[in-house]
Amino acid sequence: MRVYRCFAFVDLSGFTALTDHEGDERAVAVLSQFRAILREVCSRRGVRIDKWLGDGAMLVSVQPMPLLASLLDFELAISRSNLPLRVRCGADDGEVILHEGDDYIGSAVNTAARLCDLAPGGTVLVSQHLAKGRPDWASITSAREQEIKGFEDPIAVAELSLAVLQGSTSACPVCGVPLSLPVADSTEALDDGAVALFCSEGCRETWDRRPRSITEFQGSLRSPLMGA
Repeated sequence: MRVYRCFAFVDLSGFTALTDHEGDERAVAVLSQFRAILREVCSRRGVRIDKWLGDGAMLVSVQPMPLLASLLDFELAISRSNLPLRVRCGADDGEVILHEGDDYIGSAVNTAARLCDLAPGGTVLVSQHLAKGRPDWASITSAREQEIKGFEDPIAVAELSLAVLQGSTSACPVCGVPLSLPVADSTEALDDGAVALFCSEGCRETWDRRPRSITEFQGSLRSPLMGA
């Protein structure tokens, strides 16, 4: 059966060296935290973790925006954590064959995996076609034609980043993605007249299920993005 899907691969850059230098126990602790963060992000944004791949994972989504939002959210969360490593991400979309109900065969899967391999740590590298489905709070940092091993023709790729710089005065109170009013998915007026900006419906639903006081909300804006 042929289906349209969006695919991403993520992994920890430098994991092999960390294991060699700091030992297996330290590597397992880092990997456990990596997986816990990824589970939380994907659960909130409606993206499926298709399989774990040692120090990485394969993600699948039926729509571009949740997948790209998850990658940027995940990279930001890792960069703000106490993990000593950064993540690299690669993604593509297209029609693939769903084989025996639990495996995907097609060029989009291979391209996503190759882009992850090519991405430096802390980078989200995606096909330019998929990049068109990015959320408003994401921007294209660079775009180019990329030669990829195993592919006859170069692939048009784009590097994604946050549209609003970290350290700005506003951020989604759930995930911490820096926002401004024009790029926010939705807003909510608070009791004292302040306005909460949300990056996605998933984050807004999480906020509504776990109400916070205005003091807690202001704290989420200051830390860690504001360095408080």
